[in-house]
Amino acid sequence: MYEPRSKDIILGKIREALAKPAPFMPSTPDFAASVHPPLDEDDLSILFATTFVKSSGTFIYCDSEENFLDHLYVFKKEKKINYLFVFEAALKARLHAGGISYTDEESAFVKHAEAGLTTCEALIARTGSILVSGATQSGRRLSIYPEIHLVVAYASQLLPDIKQGLAFVRDKYKGKIPSMLSLVSGPSRTADIEKTLVMGAHGPKELVLFLIDDTL
Repeated sequence: MYEPRSKDIILGKIREALAKPAPFMPSTPDFAASVHPPLDEDDLSILFATTFVKSSGTFIYCDSEENFLDHLYVFKKEKKINYLFVFEAALKARLHAGGISYTDEESAFVKHAEAGLTTCEALIARTGSILVSGATQSGRRLSIYPEIHLVVAYASQLLPDIKQGLAFVRDKYKGKIPSMLSLVSGPSRTADIEKTLVMGAHGPKELVLFLIDDTL
């Protein structure tokens, strides 16, 4: 009596499978679509502040320009900052009008760079990040070298995602992307050495954002 060999059985199963219609294949995924759900535009400031603080950032809400100067004066006094470096002309004018001392002396920067105050390009709500570039008068150094990085920004600079932030920068500089773009998400940190978290390993130990509400 003939018994099918294992090879015959396998070939029979293959023929049966080939005789069946091909399974339904889904359409090609849209790689351009966002992997995140859309955000509520009215809650961007809350989302940003919450995420920013979770990343060890210091968030200070200011309801006006005058309020910003008051908060900056108090912060500078509490931290005993003697050398606050400011390179941007518009910022220097604002601090001068508010009676807040600062310095822009290049010769003192390396030895006395306690804190630096800069503006930014945008605020990314979903990641709680500050988008900075080397295209401002602050350059590259002021957001990296001092131990404390202070940033002043407006609520109108809030954007939902990184994609919108990069598009904003591209449009602002008419397609000429600055040579340095950086997303700052909290103070510099590392845990490379014995898995111990060290703040300020590759940059500022403290990141402070003064957010001026210009939507009131």
